[in-house]
Amino acid sequence: MGPLGVLAGTIMMERSELLQKGQRESIRNQYGEVLLMVTDHIIFIMRHGNDPAEYILPHRINYHANLQALKDLGVAEVIGINSTGSLKKNLYPGMIVIPDDFITLMATPTIHQNKTSHITPSLNESVRQKLITAARDSKLDVVETGTYWQVMGPRLETKAEIRMMANYADIVGMTMANEAVIALEMGLPYASACSIDNYGNGLLEKPLSIEEIITGTRKNADMMMRLLERYVEGMSQR
Repeated sequence: MGPLGVLAGTIMMERSELLQKGQRESIRNQYGEVLLMVTDHIIFIMRHGNDPAEYILPHRINYHANLQALKDLGVAEVIGINSTGSLKKNLYPGMIVIPDDFITLMATPTIHQNKTSHITPSLNESVRQKLITAARDSKLDVVETGTYWQVMGPRLETKAEIRMMANYADIVGMTMANEAVIALEMGLPYASACSIDNYGNGLLEKPLSIEEIITGTRKNADMMMRLLERYVEGMSQR
């Protein structure tokens, strides 16, 4: 079995000794250049780049190049580690959601340029179930289904937008649907583990500050690394 492909944010890299011991590599494909962190079992891509001073905003991420790099390197499956906001008060910061569906009302990127190709978007159920098992084995607070609503970003949502989204979805983010669609087009099994890092705008009387959100994101990154490490252990046992 090939290595595991992981797409995540920069904070995951900061918090993981496993990843820090990896080898940095830069490769180029037809879509652009990609910086990778390679270990014995994981090929890790920081979707927002590795330099905080040159942070790549969600709508500027080169999704095509990232997924093509993982495909070219022969990954067996791909996990997206995604930071999200909660659309429901009973889904609170510190929980993990393994979504089984998503909504996006904006155009998603595609690898098809000169021909018509219709796919039915989905998340890979086998990878989803392995994520759920890894979360349970790690004794994490996991929600096993949910709908992810993707917005373009980089701005956050208005209170009215959050109220509308909450009628149809559970969490909101800016990256997962794009990755899921391109992965499916490339034949890569993809699913996501979403950490809830904050409540959506208007859910609390006093919204979390940016500092509180960042602190929560760092804490949740430790939790997501436990899940990832357990997932890799499970791969070696299969």
